[in-house]
Amino acid sequence: MGISESESGSSSRIPRLTESDDSGILNERIMVLVFESIKWDIHVLCRAAAVNRRLRALAKRLLWRLLCLHRAPRMVSALAEGSSNSRVVGGWHALAKLLFFCGGWESATPRFELRRPSPGHFVRSARFSKTSGRSFLTKRCRGDVLYVSDPCEHPTAAEEHQDDVGIYRGVFRAFMKSRTRDFLIRKRVDFEAGVRCPYCGTRVWSMTAARLIPRKSAARRLGSNDDGLEYFVCLNGHLHGTCWLVHLSSDEDVSADSTTPDDNDGGEHGDGSAGGGDDGDGSSS
Repeated sequence: MGISESESGSSSRIPRLTESDDSGILNERIMVLVFESIKWDIHVLCRAAAVNRRLRALAKRLLWRLLCLHRAPRMVSALAEGSSNSRVVGGWHALAKLLFFCGGWESATPRFELRRPSPGHFVRSARFSKTSGRSFLTKRCRGDVLYVSDPCEHPTAAEEHQDDVGIYRGVFRAFMKSRTRDFLIRKRVDFEAGVRCPYCGTRVWSMTAARLIPRKSAARRLGSNDDGLEYFVCLNGHLHGTCWLVHLSSDEDVSADSTTPDDNDGGEHGDGSAGGGDDGDGSSS
């Protein structure tokens, strides 16, 4: 049954699985049940995908997609809508990384100076909202659907800057047919030199260089200054950006916590259970 023992027949020897056997651990249904039982733990799935070629292929074909659907079902369903083969642009592995991983920053860009790099890391919770995404679209691109996360706060050294850095990320629905991509192509906007998408590794456009940042609405959504933000969009429609987070006074904190129902698009509780809003936006933890 997939287990081979040494010819000596010693009961003290540990049975091992042979490469050619269709063992239970490689059975798709069993793997799905295992990950369902542990609520699709991203760390376990990453380790499992690194075990061997067959598990890596299984994760690529099935498990990454089910992980994304488990964590942000409405958002992911919207992103895959119209796809006859259940695929998303850039692949399910890249989308899973975007849902669970803050890319940090490696080096300064011409328009956003940061002296010290900050490594990427898994995030405990994240909220992705298409309501927030509308704040990142100019009027000429308002027909696009963009999901954007809340910024992940990264403290900076006191001597470098008085504000914390916010790292945020997002993804376009149907980016290949989007007005944003059409504008970038028609205007022949150059790719940003030395910057790659932290989720799929493809080249990126600077939305600052393309003049596609609605600074007031984006800054208000992030809690930043109008001139204190920057973001990039890659060939597959993944967005990543940085901003300087403005420190709020105690009175402003109270006001900021008072959100309208439209702002509460989706969230993930600390225990990993999903929460959601009324407009179909997604969440992950």
